[in-house]
Amino acid sequence: MVKNMEKIGQFERKIAEEEKIEPKDWMPDKYRSSLIRQISQHAHSEVVGQLPEGNWITRAPTLRRKATLLAKVQDEAGHGLYLYSAAETLNTSREEMWDALLDGSAKYASIFNYPTPTWADVGAIGWLVDGAAIVNQISLCRTSFGPYARAMERICREESFHQRQGFEIMQTLAKGSEEQREMAQDALNRWWWPTLMMFGPHDAHSMHSQQSMKWKIKRQSNDELRQQFIDQTVEQADHIGLTIPDEKLKWNEERGHYDFGEIDWGEFERVLMGHGPCNQSRLQARQKAHEKGAWVREALSVYTAKEKRGDFKIMEREAVNE
Repeated sequence: MVKNMEKIGQFERKIAEEEKIEPKDWMPDKYRSSLIRQISQHAHSEVVGQLPEGNWITRAPTLRRKATLLAKVQDEAGHGLYLYSAAETLNTSREEMWDALLDGSAKYASIFNYPTPTWADVGAIGWLVDGAAIVNQISLCRTSFGPYARAMERICREESFHQRQGFEIMQTLAKGSEEQREMAQDALNRWWWPTLMMFGPHDAHSMHSQQSMKWKIKRQSNDELRQQFIDQTVEQADHIGLTIPDEKLKWNEERGHYDFGEIDWGEFERVLMGHGPCNQSRLQARQKAHEKGAWVREALSVYTAKEKRGDFKIMEREAVNE
């Protein structure tokens, strides 16, 4: 008991002194499980997040747009890889995390359960969804767990390009024909509120937020991050001539922030529980891709086994002798 208290004391000292917790360091079981939950959900979100935009790769309006979107979707796969790798350092396996996603027991960002019927949706995702992700992820670059913080530094650099890409699409549409402008405004109207839900419930109703803040897994609360996103995005919308779909949106001089309307948390819960417009299709797409990729995983496992046994070196020596 005394020894365990000493370990807790050392752990808390590191947290207080802004030292990173590394995989070989002692950590409380709840700290480990909280990180596995958060990082794996983050990884799942990156992987599922390829689907709404991947749907538009073959239909992008120009070759430039196609190439840029293809690169972005590829980046998201890489982000998932970084995060799964970070989670694996916590003594969980990629297979466990992936199985939880495929059987529907693991959560991912609810935002990716909405459809993308027009090209403007690709712009809205880049501008709003990736913009919200950056606000959250910049904060996570200072998270207390070392592998997660280092993964976030690289992800943030790439996400900044994604946000700019989306903003440019929306800006181009907003300055185009009346039909294009209406398309951009419609996409903003549909994505605005789900994007605000991305930050999670109000702090008072968040089960995990308080403890995560104490351990410095999170550095800012859900409401702080949401407010920061709103303040910066309203000005961006004004710049390109689009209107945020919130009648209660108003600058509050006393607070130094924008006041905004109430989020429909009932919708958030419905989508989170699997009843959104695209929950089933997103999960089925990932399941189908997993099944189709079985031969690749099998081939890699055989290759890895042969490499470990040294079969390839034996073949090289035999080839030289011949």
